[in-house]
Amino acid sequence: MGASDQAQSIESIVHGHEVHVWYVMADRVNDHRLLSTYYELMSSAERERNGRFVFEHGRHEHLVTRALIRTTLSRYHPTVDPRAWTFTTNAYGRPQLAGPPCEPRLRFNLSHTDGMIVCLVAVDREVGVDVENVVRRQADGLDIADQFFSATEVAELRSLPRSQQRDRSFDYWTLKESYIKARGLGLQLPLDQFSFHLGRDVPIRISFGPEIADDPASWQFSLQRLSPSHRLALAVRRYEEPDLAVRNWSVVP
Repeated sequence: MGASDQAQSIESIVHGHEVHVWYVMADRVNDHRLLSTYYELMSSAERERNGRFVFEHGRHEHLVTRALIRTTLSRYHPTVDPRAWTFTTNAYGRPQLAGPPCEPRLRFNLSHTDGMIVCLVAVDREVGVDVENVVRRQADGLDIADQFFSATEVAELRSLPRSQQRDRSFDYWTLKESYIKARGLGLQLPLDQFSFHLGRDVPIRISFGPEIADDPASWQFSLQRLSPSHRLALAVRRYEEPDLAVRNWSVVP
């Protein structure tokens, strides 16, 4: 990202016009000097956790994830050293910023899958993101649907040709994950009590069963392919404004 692009991106997110998706192909981050720099950005607790991973792949992914969130937050607040950010979790385990206090107040959400790490950033609004590797993950669409989807989603899925069911099941799954992560309540939200409605050339909609008190009109959703293998879903709480723009930034080491 050039300096002018970065200034524009900060301005647009500060004024609530955009949400930003930052992503990195973790397997491509293999420069030892860069990885050493990333290690120095981590807190002592993060380093301790990193050392507990049994496999090198897990240590590497965790290291790149922590570097991604710390450096990304400092893009919006350049006076804050990436090492200075502190984090906590809510009662259901959702990571969130603890300090230092900064304006505008940033919100973020992280997701990772085989080969990719994603960070979604917005200002003072609930956000959630999920990314899945749809090539490496083997799953039968109807098996997933019967376990986790609403009756409306199952019926819609069964109405599709068999050749389309696996793709649609991933659409539903990633969207559900993004909404749950945005709400920050974990599986306190029953997966079969909210439904996504997908159609060609129309916005993605959500509806709720009686067990979930929420306003469908206050949510904006997006489905994307960040690579031939990776499907992304994001959920963003909107208030009075119209649809927010989604800007993607690929982090190139």
